Formats: sequence, structure tokens, C-alpha cells
Amino acid sequence: MKLLGEGFRWTELAVGDRFKTFGRTITETDIVNFVTLAGMLESLFMDSEYRKAHSAIPGRPAPGALVYAIAEGLSLNATAQGTGLAFLNMELNVNGPVLEGDTIHVEIEVTEIRPASKGGRGLVRTCNEVVNQRGEVVMTYTPLRLMAGPGA
Repeated sequence: MKLLGEGFRWTELAVGDRFKTFGRTITETDIVNFVTLAGMLESLFMDSEYRKAHSAIPGRPAPGALVYAIAEGLSLNATAQGTGLAFLNMELNVNGPVLEGDTIHVEIEVTEIRPASKGGRGLVRTCNEVVNQRGEVVMTYTPLRLMAGPGA
């Protein structure tokens, strides 16, 4: 019996499979907590007067690292909960800003699947597009994950 909410095993996926996550709104609390925890206390994130005078971005931007972290949480909960064994590498591009109040979701496409060298596990690469409420792709990344196989 499959556990409700459990992620996919690598053998259950096919190149070309596509998934869309639920949305998540980025809040001021998210930004303040993240930059404080990470020590990213840049004026761009913490000083509204500085932003007014020096930034071309209209509003309070979220750090790309925060957007990525939230996108990963959405993605893992949608596809790899309990079946993702390791994150191995990726390429990441930031295409546009995410601002306080924006709602993002992730559109995931499986682009590569191959067996791992041992243990019935597999390597799965996806292309993950982070999309805002206006349909704009604000970030793209390509994680390669080690995934559990049947019976694991």
C-alpha cells in the first residue's frame, strides 16, 4: 500500500512527466526571518529608505536563496517526500525578482532518468520553473536527485 503523500520512486517516473505544485505567497516575515537567519542583512532586504533611493525593483525583494528554498520545499513535497535520498547537483538561473506578496509555484518536468550504480536506486533530473502569479518564470533550476527504487 502506498502512503498518502509519499513521493515517486524513480521507476514510477518517465522523461516528459510534468507536475505543478501548490502555490505559496512570500511574506515580509519570510524575508525578515530568512535574511536574519542567513546573515544576509543587506540594505536591499532590510532598509526601505535605501530601496527607495537605490533600487530599480518596485517593492521588497526576496533573496534568490529564499525563493529557491521555498521552491525546493514545494517540489519535494510534491514529488520526492520519503523517496528522495540525496541532492547531487544543479544549475540555477534567476530570471526576475520575487517580491513580498508574490505567490509562486513550481512547474516540474522530468528530463533524465537512469539507474544508479547500486542498490536499485535511480538518478532523476528535473527542470523546475518557479512561476509567479502573473505567469512569469522567475527562476529555473535543474536538480539531480538520487531516488529510491521499488521496495525501498
